[in-house]
Amino acid sequence: MTVNTLFPTDYQLHLFHEGNLFQSHQLFGAHIFKDSTQTYTRFCVWAPNALQVSLVGDFNDWNGHGYELQKVNDEGVWILIINKNLEGCIYKYEIVTQQNEILLKADPFGFYSELRPNTASIVYCLEEFHWTDHDWMERRLRKNTLAEPAVIYEVHIGSWLKKQNGDFLTYRELASELIPYVVDHGFTHIELLPIVEHPLDDSWGYQGTGYFSVTSRYGTPNDFQYFVDQCHNHKIGVILDWVPGHFCKDAHGLYQFDGTHLYSYTNHGDRENAVWGTANFDLGKGEVQSFLISNAIFWMDYFHVDGFRMDAVANIIFWPNSDGSKEPNPFGIDFLKKLNQEIHTHNPSILMIGEDSTDFPKVTASPQYGGLGFDYKWNMGWMNDILDYMETPPFARHSVHSRVTFSLLYAFSENFMLPFSHDEVVHGKKSLLNKMPGNYWEKFAQYRMLLGFMFSHPGKKLLFMGFELGQFAEWKDKEQLDWVLFEYEMHRKLNDYVKVLIKLYKRSKALYELDHIWDGFEWVVVDNKEQSIFSFIRRGKKDEDTVIVICNFTGVSYPEYQLGVPFAGEYREIFNSDSTEYGGSGVVNKKTIASLEQPFHGRPFSINISMGPFSFLLLRPVKKRKERKGNGKEKVRSHAVSRGKGK
Repeated sequence: MTVNTLFPTDYQLHLFHEGNLFQSHQLFGAHIFKDSTQTYTRFCVWAPNALQVSLVGDFNDWNGHGYELQKVNDEGVWILIINKNLEGCIYKYEIVTQQNEILLKADPFGFYSELRPNTASIVYCLEEFHWTDHDWMERRLRKNTLAEPAVIYEVHIGSWLKKQNGDFLTYRELASELIPYVVDHGFTHIELLPIVEHPLDDSWGYQGTGYFSVTSRYGTPNDFQYFVDQCHNHKIGVILDWVPGHFCKDAHGLYQFDGTHLYSYTNHGDRENAVWGTANFDLGKGEVQSFLISNAIFWMDYFHVDGFRMDAVANIIFWPNSDGSKEPNPFGIDFLKKLNQEIHTHNPSILMIGEDSTDFPKVTASPQYGGLGFDYKWNMGWMNDILDYMETPPFARHSVHSRVTFSLLYAFSENFMLPFSHDEVVHGKKSLLNKMPGNYWEKFAQYRMLLGFMFSHPGKKLLFMGFELGQFAEWKDKEQLDWVLFEYEMHRKLNDYVKVLIKLYKRSKALYELDHIWDGFEWVVVDNKEQSIFSFIRRGKKDEDTVIVICNFTGVSYPEYQLGVPFAGEYREIFNSDSTEYGGSGVVNKKTIASLEQPFHGRPFSINISMGPFSFLLLRPVKKRKERKGNGKEKVRSHAVSRGKGK
């Protein structure tokens, strides 16, 4: 290796400017190279409108004299190669603008950063971690995610659990505390609120400055690699909240990086995002596309993340429109298509999840067919409707009946994920439990029913941390969760309920296998407004996996309720939210229920069941199967798969 080989090639630079250098993090930033006799540290940055760029840091007393970068070409890429190993050194770029103003900027491609409030980048090598998740990575490639269960636990690292002195847990401490908790509850994935470097704790990471730098609040990049590795070894996927639409305007970051609006739109109306006080990325600029697509691939390659939940997709689709129009933004749409296509080309097992609050079509359709290419879309309509319904007093729910049924008119137009995220439990919105009307007991009963309805409704599941505790207070981002609630019986019973519900969901193929198509769902009771009772059938690929869901959204108890069913024979109740073990009133169906040859609800048969107040029930047909005995004769016997008998 010679020094000349460390310079970018013309082809690399062409791809970068074109928007197609998807490994641009391997060119830009600080990198350490070694040959047989020498170690080099190379710094490379894009600053096309700068008059001069110098490297300053703790290794030169923050004096850039003699550390000037060389301009590689007329398109603004600068490079400096130093004949020493600067790993661990703190640095910034000193940029002289065309107005002769001097800016001190963190490295846009820096892999590590100082702990806030300090803002410099740190030279860091990401290549040395020893991964042990090979089995997970291989299995991930073989999975058909649409036909798999998914229960995602959304976490804000800084407030899930804190040390006794109030300090944050480190990534390694989280591996010891969070992973066993997630495994015990049965979640399939952890989704982390943004962990890119950001200056303000209160932004929760959604206003970032260091897109390639895992925040130093909780440790080093190596520590985070360890966390992901341990998640995978415990069969837990890791999804990152990711914000490619807009960025923080702090002086050391991307904003006006070389004295001009390099990463954002030039036009003020397009650039300035008044809602969040941020700047919108110029998604039509090739270099920005290379930066953002490389950023996603960087997290995939160096940290083995399993997917991204993309924040504020609506902002990308419909912003900017400086003329005030509501027409979609072609730059944003083209970028999303390109991003999703390139990520899935790089690794088809990565989950791309879009938080889109609009009715823009084909969000989860392939770009090949005119879609945006996401794997899943958050079903914000379902979330808003069901919470509006639940916050309506039970005696008045008949007037908002369609809030429950409307989601099924479009449930299969996209591949949906049902979210109860952090956004629904902050800023005065109240906790999920406290949204429920009524007295103490009624709140818990309705909350259990709401969760049951969610887990039986088509769509993958996402819930924000603390939902499993039954917090009465909304999320407080500066404090840990209310772990003291485990001292109270109803909260312990709710936590047990959540664990059993997740376990039941994961072992019931009917509740997830055909989530994305009509074949997996069929209404039984859809228009019972006066009683606010709903029932539907969920199916898997095999008829034998069929389950029947019943939801009673009022506080009225029914000793006998007639329900139409699709099959003759016996039915068994496999789950009931009104069981006393979960804090319910105990109206359950302990015995098998024989069908009657009485058509009802448009079904050829019917059954009579007992139904408690605010209850969620799951029924399953009792199977008959033949078992061969040792004497060669066949005997027919009942088999309740849900209870594991006869296995």
